[in-house]
Amino acid sequence: MRITLRIGLAVLIVSAPSALAAGTKAPLQIVVSRQHQSLVVYDGDTVVATSNISTGKRGHTTPTGIFSILEKRRHHKSNIYSNAPMPFMQRLTWSGIALHGSNHVPDYPASHGCVRLPGKFAAGLFKMTQRGMHVVISDRQVTPVEIVSTMLFQPNQARPPAPPMSDVPLRPAISHFDGGPVEVAMTDRRPAPALLVHDQPPIRILVTRRGRQETMRDLQMLLTTLGHDAGEPDGHSGPMTLTAIRSFQTAEGLPIDGIATPQLIEAVYRKAGRDMPPNGVLRIRRAFHPLFEAEIAIDKPELALGTHFLQFQDTDAATGQGKWFGMSLDNALSKAAKDRLGITIEADPTEFNTLQRTLNRLTVPDEVRRRIAALLADGSSFSISDTDTGLETGEGTDFITMTRSVSGR
Repeated sequence: MRITLRIGLAVLIVSAPSALAAGTKAPLQIVVSRQHQSLVVYDGDTVVATSNISTGKRGHTTPTGIFSILEKRRHHKSNIYSNAPMPFMQRLTWSGIALHGSNHVPDYPASHGCVRLPGKFAAGLFKMTQRGMHVVISDRQVTPVEIVSTMLFQPNQARPPAPPMSDVPLRPAISHFDGGPVEVAMTDRRPAPALLVHDQPPIRILVTRRGRQETMRDLQMLLTTLGHDAGEPDGHSGPMTLTAIRSFQTAEGLPIDGIATPQLIEAVYRKAGRDMPPNGVLRIRRAFHPLFEAEIAIDKPELALGTHFLQFQDTDAATGQGKWFGMSLDNALSKAAKDRLGITIEADPTEFNTLQRTLNRLTVPDEVRRRIAALLADGSSFSISDTDTGLETGEGTDFITMTRSVSGR
């Protein structure tokens, strides 16, 4: 299998420079396999170019997960490893992981964590890419396939459903006319205008489980509302929050330990006359900046969501319909993470239709769907993960989802 793959790569490397030099405006994506030491550039599910690579050696393992290109530099030197040259550098994390050219690209892991590319290929790839382009790094080889699901957003969903004629207010009587605008019931048989989604930057969508910070932030606000001052609702359990929990427990005749257990949180919501919030959160970024977030529901919370990535493209301006291409990544959660998230059944990314089944477990409010649909543009992406984005996601990044991190960097 390894020999066959190497032969295939050699053939594609010969043909790649012409495709690379030609350039393209398609929303491409890059998939790296550590197991096969290969890189493949995709347009949807079509292979555009491929190359052999060399990832991180033992002790400097290249992280796996969902990344995007944060910065590009033709001439760059490592600020970690003795100013080592990194030509045609394309940064994936601010902590030091990048794609770059090298004169030494063996068929085994040999780098200090970066993804080394043959020099000529690195130069050609540099011409194809742009900031924000996604790079998926996986142990096994994963391939994007077209995914069809009613859960997936489409630009034409931005239009709210037309109300029935009986619900449209009638023209007011002349005696009640006050000179203001008038809404008139009419039948318009003209086709709706085409949706233009190519004139705005693509958005990044992340769905994950509701985390500790969101839960603590809401608990702080409710405690303060109930007269137990928890301080600034920052999502972190400080001395004021501890005191507020103890105060609530005293007032309600509960055991006084100051711990925000699920039972304590339920008691606070019940006392405030509020329903417990949904167990999922949806976040949106565009051009490396947060736009908004919304609460969503995740069915069967005991079953892991897994880690999945989808990209949107090929929009038909007349219909407002586009295509989503997706893939599922391996992501083994630690026992501590599963206990914290209430997961008792792990996800298998190789199961048939695993991505569609995961999508079917998500419920997004209609208003949120319409808001996302109005922002959708070719190249938009949708990531799903049980765990939040972690420290790599910050200002000046898209959502970075790590399935295996690097130690010692």
